Amino acid sequence: MNMGKKNIGSSFDDFLKEEAMLDDATAVALKRVIAWQIAEEMKTQHLTKTELAKRMHTSRAALNQLLDEDDTSLTLTTLASAAAALGKTINFQLAAA
Repeated sequence: MNMGKKNIGSSFDDFLKEEAMLDDATAVALKRVIAWQIAEEMKTQHLTKTELAKRMHTSRAALNQLLDEDDTSLTLTTLASAAAALGKTINFQLAAA
């Protein structure tokens, strides 16, 4: 019996929606990407956490929170400050669901 590429059941996104977990999972995924991008730019510019925190006019503890992949309590002000300290800009857009 050849079942081909037919999917059985729902998608993982559908499962997360049904369990009311999709928004949280999306937030964590986005934060991980943001934290990774900032860490990669720090490596590229050979910046330590202490140096970036000074550029941002914040504490190293606040920077650690920004780089914590699982902490989704990121503010736009903090993100904009980090981007500016790295010589970058932020680009957001809403996309169709």
